[in-house]
Amino acid sequence: MSDANSENDVLGPPCLKKIKIVEQNENGVDGIQLELKDFIPVKILNNNTNRKTVCIQGTFKDKTGVALVLLEKNAFKEEDLDAKGYFSEDTKLRTFFQNDIYGNFECFPRSEINGVKTTIIYPATDKHIAKFSQQEVHIVLETAELYEKLTLPHIEKEQFNLQWVYNILEGKSEQDRVIYDNKCEREGFVLLPDLKWDGLTRETLYLLAIVRQRGIKSLRDLNEIHLPLLKRVRDEGKKTIFSKYKVPGSQLRVYIHYQPSFYHLHIHFTYLRHEAPGIYAEKSHLLDTVIDNIEMMGNYYKKATLPFTIREMDTIFNVYETNGHVERIKIDK
Repeated sequence: MSDANSENDVLGPPCLKKIKIVEQNENGVDGIQLELKDFIPVKILNNNTNRKTVCIQGTFKDKTGVALVLLEKNAFKEEDLDAKGYFSEDTKLRTFFQNDIYGNFECFPRSEINGVKTTIIYPATDKHIAKFSQQEVHIVLETAELYEKLTLPHIEKEQFNLQWVYNILEGKSEQDRVIYDNKCEREGFVLLPDLKWDGLTRETLYLLAIVRQRGIKSLRDLNEIHLPLLKRVRDEGKKTIFSKYKVPGSQLRVYIHYQPSFYHLHIHFTYLRHEAPGIYAEKSHLLDTVIDNIEMMGNYYKKATLPFTIREMDTIFNVYETNGHVERIKIDK
């Protein structure tokens, strides 16, 4: 990790000093106050220099359990590229070198526009640690038979707890973040900013639609019965995003992940200009294509061979490895 003093010089906005997160306990949802000065780093799980993100495993003073802190450099907001933002009198430059017409500097804007998006997962489970760790990735071509024999039993045994999803749907948490709520139990959904988005920067727009209907685990469960739901999410989601953020539907990437990060149907809305994680062919299925496939064949996703990626620390990797469908990378020492 970088020197602590130099890091504080760059990362010092007040918004990082105290962070209120939601913790689930036996009595329901409680808000707890955490301070980053109380975080004790233990291990860097993943330092992605391309996406400018880092995940650190550690603990909080006087608290039990493992915590994960995810830091991500924010995208530039176009409204800050003026004399009141990056080019204000408060902006400082540190010179690296100057040679003829070329100069190389490090820029220190005022702290209000220099924040770092921060996510805290506490208490974190072994599944969270595996999810955010840097590791080898493999593609599996999952047939309908492999889904029934290997994937489905694993999902039913090992999936993440969905209580945080139900808290949102039942109005118990994150209600200040919800931008649209269709309360129909069969075709309704909640639309809110994804955790990977700050909810403000248009250039990195990323929203999540979580359907109200329970029991739809993933793409595999979708059939012709769900077409009205899928079309409603697509149409009302696009309309709401245009109304609030002025991004037209033709500039939205609307898709479903397979495998998803949690097994309750949710649909992603991202700005086409933003290269969000998980948008590539081995994971992302455009919603319009999903609808079209189901209209051609009602049980398409029950029969189709679907690709998905697994990482070597994922427990499902062990299932596919044991059954001879994938092989762990051996590193020569």
